[in-house]
Amino acid sequence: MTDTNQLNRETVSKATVAALEETLGRELPEIEEGTSLFDELGLDSTSVLGVLISLEDSLDIEIDADSITDEHLATLGGLIDCVLATAQNG
Repeated sequence: MTDTNQLNRETVSKATVAALEETLGRELPEIEEGTSLFDELGLDSTSVLGVLISLEDSLDIEIDADSITDEHLATLGGLIDCVLATAQNG
């Protein structure tokens, strides 16, 4: 179980990139916080669910899909912000 008090941006960033790589089936060495999840990486609604489930499993948190906005899913940084907020709010 991950201690949500110890989740920081670097930890969440690494977990998010790993979840994206797992879902997309390829390495993402050039990914940055401004990378567009849909336009640049080619995510779709199904792959977003896969990423969220992977993040829940790896970070031992629950992400409320209803609280996720288009802004959260626009870029890697937005998704990281969403996960951090979820972890902090329990």
